[in-house]
Amino acid sequence: MAQEMRRDRRVFFVGQDVGEFGGSLQGSKGLWEEFGARRIREAPISESAMVGAAIGAALFGRRPIVEVSFGEFLPAAMNQLINQAPNLHYMTGGAASVPVVIRTRVGDGPYGGHPQDYSVWFAYVPGLKVVMPGTPADAKGLMLAAIRDDNPVLYVEPMSLAHGPREDVPAGEYTVPIGKARLAREGTDLTIVTIGSMVPVVMRAAAALAEEGVEAEVIDLRSLAPLDTEAIVQSVRKTGGLVTVHESWTAYGIGAEVAAVVAEQAMEDLLAPVKRVGTKPVPVPSGAVRKHALPTADDVILACRELLAGSAK
Repeated sequence: MAQEMRRDRRVFFVGQDVGEFGGSLQGSKGLWEEFGARRIREAPISESAMVGAAIGAALFGRRPIVEVSFGEFLPAAMNQLINQAPNLHYMTGGAASVPVVIRTRVGDGPYGGHPQDYSVWFAYVPGLKVVMPGTPADAKGLMLAAIRDDNPVLYVEPMSLAHGPREDVPAGEYTVPIGKARLAREGTDLTIVTIGSMVPVVMRAAAALAEEGVEAEVIDLRSLAPLDTEAIVQSVRKTGGLVTVHESWTAYGIGAEVAAVVAEQAMEDLLAPVKRVGTKPVPVPSGAVRKHALPTADDVILACRELLAGSAK
């Protein structure tokens, strides 16, 4: 964000505790000191007002970033997110654009609170882009791409990235195209489609499967909307098997949409029924019980073994 704010004076940042405190998970640390209170705007607890004001600013040529600290608070700005920001470009016949980024955090992480992931709700809305990085490099590249996009973008940050392993990120002008999936691991025996916090979990599972002689191909979606259907279908046509993995609940999750795409475009290539892995159908609990609700590498390995056991290969 700092890099883009230096490049483009139209970019400003608004949210709760984003000033001297440095953000709820220190995600905006140093911005207030560099850019000051005029471009780093502290806001009261009013997600609806923040997003609404940002839409107005975007209509007048600014490029705001709004921080809704945690994804569980997005419903407080639902009218702005689903009825206003995505529709204005179409309702004005292209005369108006809404280049606003809504940054939020979801899932399990070091903070321990607000773990529930509603990101797929917003992927359903035409006109709203939804991205979710799974690596530090993609966190930078997708943020720059989101700020430069002329459409409203929901930037959903897995909570686990905040205190995850540190990695070098590309310096300078590094962007990741929105709607383009990443081939995280090549394989031949089945395809695992995943996103966000589950990327490292799936990579661990794929490494364990390789020791059993199973080569899993891993696709990191990076974007829920638009969805890179071409990458998904090409991989499944190559491997003949599909397992979907995400941190949100299994039913109605992005994995269901991925499975539907494959059913429509590559049904004849499937050698076994699709497997889906996600969070158990309960409100994500607190404390030591939480691990029993969330998907693990062992869950992914089991799903892959079951798929291969039923495969016609």
